[in-house]
Amino acid sequence: MSGLLDGTLVNGAVFRIAAWSLALALVALPLVAVVNGWAGADRWPLRTLRVTGDLHRVDPAKLQQILRPFAQRGYFAVQLGEAQAAVARLPWVEHAEVRKRWPDVLEVVVVEHRPFARWGKDRVLSEEGRLFPAAGIELPKALPLLDGPDARVAAVMSLYGEARELFAPAGADVRALRLDRRGSWELELSDGIDVLVGSREARSRMDRFARLLPRLIAQRDASAKGGPLLRADLRYTNGFALTWGEPATP
Repeated sequence: MSGLLDGTLVNGAVFRIAAWSLALALVALPLVAVVNGWAGADRWPLRTLRVTGDLHRVDPAKLQQILRPFAQRGYFAVQLGEAQAAVARLPWVEHAEVRKRWPDVLEVVVVEHRPFARWGKDRVLSEEGRLFPAAGIELPKALPLLDGPDARVAAVMSLYGEARELFAPAGADVRALRLDRRGSWELELSDGIDVLVGSREARSRMDRFARLLPRLIAQRDASAKGGPLLRADLRYTNGFALTWGEPATP
């Protein structure tokens, strides 16, 4: 009797061990399948694209077109890094993050560039001070034109802001500002006046000229022979040189 009981206990223990082994194998099977690449899009498809971000210029249809091939690989096979890089290459995209949410969601977070100015011939400067290509995008016509060495972006943005403040009381805005390789500044006002500032004491020179500009314009208007102010050269220690155009024909 004792031997039979012992045999029953042993057989019962063996049965329980076998049952647990089978259960663990069933749980581990999907993990093994994923590792071996068995999990395909037909079994775990990504059915939903969730886009978050304040989008004004990024084309949602283009975003879907870019991400569709990645989503078709399925939840476990999708390459998030490649998908994120593809989105980041779209025009106007400053930053992108691509994540997946169980069971079938591909989530995309997009941050757009906010244009601050045109930069040179073929680039745009964002409000965050980043340069990005202008090819294939339509820019607001009111954007100013800035230019200079890439390493001096912050300096150009700073002096542009100061110049706008200085010339605003004279009723003029800054249409363009350029810093050449020799460190010399040049700007263009909204009324077409070219201003050569030079490489030294740029702010103080602009301040002096901006304070006298309304008086110069008033004197021109008071003169019957006065023409438009075309150019101002501020590269003098105690003054500046002015170039006037021909007066308009009556």
